[in-house]
Amino acid sequence: MSDLKAPGANWRLVAARVERGWLTQEDFVSAYEASAVSLRSQARISVRQVRRWESGQSKWPNRDARLVLKEMFGVPLEQLGFVPLGSAAGRRGVPADVKPFLEDTVLRRAFMGGALAAVAAPLLDLAALDHLTAASRDAHRYADHELVGHLGDALEATARADTLAGPHRAMPAALGILSAIDSTARDAKPHVRRELLGLGSRAAEFAGWLHRDAGSPEQAIGYWHGLAKEWATFTGDGAMHAYVLMRQAQALGRSDPVRMLDLARAATSGPWTLPPRPRAEALQQEARGMAMTGADTDEIRRVLDLAHAALDQASGPAAPVACTGPLGDSYTRERLMAQTGICLREAGRPAEAAAVFKSYVTREAFMPRDYAHYRAFLAGALAEAGEPDEAAVVALGVVEIASAARSGQALGELNRSARALFPYRERPAVGELHERLLLPSTR
Repeated sequence: MSDLKAPGANWRLVAARVERGWLTQEDFVSAYEASAVSLRSQARISVRQVRRWESGQSKWPNRDARLVLKEMFGVPLEQLGFVPLGSAAGRRGVPADVKPFLEDTVLRRAFMGGALAAVAAPLLDLAALDHLTAASRDAHRYADHELVGHLGDALEATARADTLAGPHRAMPAALGILSAIDSTARDAKPHVRRELLGLGSRAAEFAGWLHRDAGSPEQAIGYWHGLAKEWATFTGDGAMHAYVLMRQAQALGRSDPVRMLDLARAATSGPWTLPPRPRAEALQQEARGMAMTGADTDEIRRVLDLAHAALDQASGPAAPVACTGPLGDSYTRERLMAQTGICLREAGRPAEAAAVFKSYVTREAFMPRDYAHYRAFLAGALAEAGEPDEAAVVALGVVEIASAARSGQALGELNRSARALFPYRERPAVGELHERLLLPSTR
């Protein structure tokens, strides 16, 4: 790598920032300013300055900034990828310790083990990190199909981490992958840029999902959905654009039923063709929007029938959940039926909804987090159907699963169910549920 002359991205600083929980450059600025205040320093920075540091354009911070950065990270600035002025490395524009940089604990934890410690599946080995570092310095030369493959593998490993350990464990790695895609795609050759942006669209949609499940603000979720659609548009991937529209509809929850319905209908009727499985999911989402906006029950069932017909067209069994595989290929009949239960509940038919949930939401059919999510909906349906004791028992049965994964969606639905049970708060199981969820109770 000694022939790489141009400065490149400062991956050390990006990795150290993400590892410490400052997932965006705005988060980093806020943390920096808090540290400056604690040091009684007047040093202030902007997002633009952080961008300069992370892009490698700014080699060595000024004196005040150095003091704040040492306070924030607790390591010498050289370990954050900064190069002292006047050093040989600084004159060459290349870090003096490229190989140690690749082996650096902070970097490897942020891009590999740190985000995936629970599953012990490294995202990138040293050869892949070497390739990524070379591409960050000369994307036109080193951003190639092999790099796309490395990043795709990393994204799949991150998705597995989310499935097993929840969004907070997967998010740092996902954002690191997106940062790598964004920086290398800018100067990559056109055919490689197209591949990178195609992968980036998948990764950005996944980041939107992670933010949604972590309970992030709507604007954060919307940012990643917007980027996913933008990159899908650049690559001419109409199906991916439609899929993100459907994901946007899902992310609205119960906050804006009319917009949910509009987004779901756009996904199924726009100038694109969704594959059978994601089309079935989008039609189901349309049915839910119809239920929430007061549509006739027969019309809701008609759209649900279309969803089942779309799923019938899918060839072969559903595939494992994947970020880079065939679009939406993990959508199953059991998931469609569970979401049908949600539609029935929204349509004011909680007893029918509860029956559907009981029949199709099983531990065999769903991963633990999704099982907890749909069982929380069952608890709400039972509460609305006048079965408070059973509802509380069901909810208590999944509190630990949802809490362990820190799933905002499952916990949010559990809290909604608990609020529906408030009139029955004197019953033992309901009181215990309120205590477990730290909700008001008479007990």
